[in-house]
Parts: sequence; structure tokens; C-alpha cells
Amino acid sequence: MTIDSSVKKNWIDVQKKHDVPVNAIGVKISPKDEKTLKVWKEEGIDQFVKK
Repeated sequence: MTIDSSVKKNWIDVQKKHDVPVNAIGVKISPKDEKTLKVWKEEGIDQFVKK
């Protein structure tokens, strides 16, 4: 499953501001939300976590 490039770009920008996994609107992703975490990793958003 791929997401729209504009959504991905926005999600990356939002993720760069947080040190925990967040969705595209900046809300922390629950560890129980396996579907969102799977997309988060598949799309490479996990590389942009603030360190």
C-alpha cells in the first residue's frame, strides 16, 4: 500500500518535529495500532524521527 506523495511529504515534515512515531497530523501512534505502524515503516517515515 502506498500513500500519496503530498501526504508522505507532509508526514515526513511532521515526523521530523517529534521523537516518537506520529501520524501525518502529529498525533502519537499507539503501539497497538499495528496497521499505522506498518505503513509508517514501509513508507520510510521511521527514518525521520527526531533524535
